[in-house]
Amino acid sequence: MNESAATWTVGDTTVHRIDEVLLPPETGPWLLPDATADVVARQDWLRPDFADGEGVLRLDSHSFALVVGGLRVLVDTGIGNGKTRANPAWHDLRTDYPERLAAAGFAPDSVDLVVLTHLHTDHVGWNTRDAGGEWVPAFPRARYVVSRAEREFWAGYDMDEPRRQMFRDSVHPIEDAGLLDLVDVPAAGAEVAPGLRLLPTPGHTPGHVAVQVRSGGETALITGDCVHHPVQLAHPAIGSCVDIDPERAGATRRSLLADLADTETLLLGTHFPPPTAGRVISDGDAYRLVPVPGGR
Repeated sequence: MNESAATWTVGDTTVHRIDEVLLPPETGPWLLPDATADVVARQDWLRPDFADGEGVLRLDSHSFALVVGGLRVLVDTGIGNGKTRANPAWHDLRTDYPERLAAAGFAPDSVDLVVLTHLHTDHVGWNTRDAGGEWVPAFPRARYVVSRAEREFWAGYDMDEPRRQMFRDSVHPIEDAGLLDLVDVPAAGAEVAPGLRLLPTPGHTPGHVAVQVRSGGETALITGDCVHHPVQLAHPAIGSCVDIDPERAGATRRSLLADLADTETLLLGTHFPPPTAGRVISDGDAYRLVPVPGGR
């Protein structure tokens, strides 16, 4: 990826992007089917960073890592290596993600807290690693946190086999090790570490959360999947094919963008390609992103 190991400063906190993998061009039409080439082409500001000249969206998979209150924190864990996945782009990956994490100063054994925005396959994969044919916690000293509503929803959901496989290799081993903490997330949010708050952003999944970072009078927001791509700022009604509740996801997105618009809050997109971050500004009756490239 370009702009490898990008970082952003939020007050006294440095947020690191930990790259995993670029997603293939066919991801956009599958994930956001209403973001057609014509729709994308009408937004000049998306090019060249967020879409190519043909209107094909750019997306990728990465985590964010930061230190807050002396705790080493990782937000979402990507797709993972060696996992059996129905999506060919995610199947049996072999990336150097752990080395990139360590190079940023977050060796797996040093991580204290793993925040999961939701329990989808491309957000939980590095929860675990293969140890001689057994899936074991990749961050053995960490507490893993997810909203209680999220875990309880999937506990009662009639999963297909690919999703059951994901739970077997990336969620159940964390639970079996006693490392998964369920957090009640009220409307005002839930602080899980000093300056780190989970905000309810339901719709993509019922218990989905965004992650707010506050330090030194500055604020950033990590999207998870309540916003997949900057094209959704221009068209907040564009939803994902895997939204559990599309109507609620759209309402959440509109409310979130209205709150962020024309403020100094830094938006950090969990699937936004480089430059990954920016500020939301009003643009007619919708919004656009003014990129804030990361340092190194």
